[in-house]
Amino acid sequence: MLNTPTALRGMVTAPHHLASQAGLAVLREGGNAIEAAIAAAATLSVVYPHMNGLGGDGFWLISEPNAIMPVSIDASGAAGANATPELYRQAGLSAVPVHGPLAANTVAGTVSGWQAALDISTRWGGRIPLARLLEEAIWYARNGFAITQQQVDAAARNLDSLRQQPNFAEHFLPDGEVPKAGSRMKLPALAETLESLAQFGLDDFYRGGVARAMAAEMQGLGCPVSGGDYARHRSIRRRPLSINISAGTVWNLQPPTQGLASLMILGLFDRLGVKEAEGFAHIHGIVEATKQAFVVRNTHVTDPAYMAIHSTTYLSDALLDRMAASIPPKQAQPWPHRAQDGDTVWLGVIDGQGRAVSFIQSLYYGFGSGVMLGQTGILLQNRGLSFRLEEDAQNFLRPGRKPFHTLNPAMARLRDGRVMVYGSMGGDAQPQTQAAIFTRYAMFGQDLQRAVTAPRWALGRSWGKPTSDLKLEDRFDPAVIEALRRAGHAVEVIPAFDSLMGHAGAIVRHESGLLEGASDPRSDGAVAAF
Repeated sequence: MLNTPTALRGMVTAPHHLASQAGLAVLREGGNAIEAAIAAAATLSVVYPHMNGLGGDGFWLISEPNAIMPVSIDASGAAGANATPELYRQAGLSAVPVHGPLAANTVAGTVSGWQAALDISTRWGGRIPLARLLEEAIWYARNGFAITQQQVDAAARNLDSLRQQPNFAEHFLPDGEVPKAGSRMKLPALAETLESLAQFGLDDFYRGGVARAMAAEMQGLGCPVSGGDYARHRSIRRRPLSINISAGTVWNLQPPTQGLASLMILGLFDRLGVKEAEGFAHIHGIVEATKQAFVVRNTHVTDPAYMAIHSTTYLSDALLDRMAASIPPKQAQPWPHRAQDGDTVWLGVIDGQGRAVSFIQSLYYGFGSGVMLGQTGILLQNRGLSFRLEEDAQNFLRPGRKPFHTLNPAMARLRDGRVMVYGSMGGDAQPQTQAAIFTRYAMFGQDLQRAVTAPRWALGRSWGKPTSDLKLEDRFDPAVIEALRRAGHAVEVIPAFDSLMGHAGAIVRHESGLLEGASDPRSDGAVAAF
């Protein structure tokens, strides 16, 4: 996939083609970018259940023409009142487990973000009923969807553990085994929950019938999250972080996300004076900038209520100048730090009036905690896995504290007026993939789809295996791979178009109204436009 789709009236890109089509249908009916994004997000919650769902968290960047900056929405949930280090120690655990009821230790926030975004849509004159926005998601949950190979692979990777989790096998493992790609899957309990939300409103998820049903089942399973935790939850509007670089202004989310790291990578790389894409200087420069940004991220980023230094400090020109000057142009610096895993969906929408959405939601690891609430069909996330039980840890577990998030949707306004929304799934790979796409397109002039399709790299990222090496797709020039090795990078070559490199996407709107879109061939996605 190398040709960039173009359109004038509206565009959606998502990692599953049915979600892109659901968003486009809303745009065709006169809906705006937010309404289309919710339709796409709801559909993704059904047809990509291993990566995202109502039981996860989400983050938004929303802009409209002539606005000074986008609006950001933090729709992440905090640790439950019963989620204490003592609870885990009494269970004989020294860390939060990957799967099981004790892994599901935070409130699911993404639905609250849908509502916060709809509140903005209403001020724009949005008129599409919620029932219509959820209609296609309900249909696929009730009548079935074709299972993707991505879902099959995610289930197979952790099958032994997942099949032991409450209600998981009943919903996702017919006959006790991973189903084949292309087979039909129905999620009737999830369909009923979506229908209830369509009838009673999204707040029902936190303070209504859906919330009560979820709370009762979570209590019975031993999850450390209660109905009271859900009733107290609210999404938060925060001022987005931003950085001005040679190509324009880029925005991302504040902590607890790693949006700071994504912006630092671009700010550092911009100072290195690299002149072209794909060569040693391009890859080495971003990798070394990533190391610098991740040291800051791993040392300082957490729930902002617990940060002693504001994140904007790390985006100051003086600090970035010093950090960039310390990057050796031809030598790799040591990299022993722990990687972050994660399955996620990013989607972007720009409507005909230029209103733009960059949105991301996730269950964290594939299928999250593996805990399925059978009555409501909600699969609970394991985002609280990023908490630590040691009191001196950066992300020490406390009731009411938000976990660290790898999620971070991006948005940019380029010097010539183009608006760009872009993002990717992929844990530690997210900021690196964002940097690859942005630099290729906005700094070096590559075609948008080519920038997404081109071979990628990821430092320290492996499915469930924290490693510190540099993984590159085998489509890179062998001479570049060898140059990276000679510079001291511990290189591992992986197959082309591996999902390890994320599922990315982007949409760009020119001042003329022309829309360009890109979807990742590593995913099941598509650009849908009219």
